[in-house]
Amino acid sequence: MGHKDNIVREKAFEFAVRIVKLNKFLVKEKTEFVLSKQILRSGTSVGANIEEADNAISKKDFSSRISIAYKEAKETKYWLRLLKATDYISEEQSSSLLVDCDEICRLLFSILKTSRLTQQTK
Repeated sequence: MGHKDNIVREKAFEFAVRIVKLNKFLVKEKTEFVLSKQILRSGTSVGANIEEADNAISKKDFSSRISIAYKEAKETKYWLRLLKATDYISEEQSSSLLVDCDEICRLLFSILKTSRLTQQTK
């Protein structure tokens, strides 16, 4: 993977760290166990799938893993919006996380688009 992919890998890792901390907050401070588990799963899966894409055995496998990472990021965005709408997290918490999530989504979509275009031209 190229330079842009290293950026998305780092951003996804930093985002996952924030999601783990959010999960701790939700469990300890809000005694919320269902939504916190959902966002923990999807929010940490983004980076895990990017890591798997790094070790893809084919371009199709790479594209598939990036696609999964993108879908997980979109799912995480949903959980963040839901947590905000149900007053588990503040506007400040949600907006900061949503900005990061949107940036990761844009990067992943760009990588995915480039990857699929490359596959079609061969």
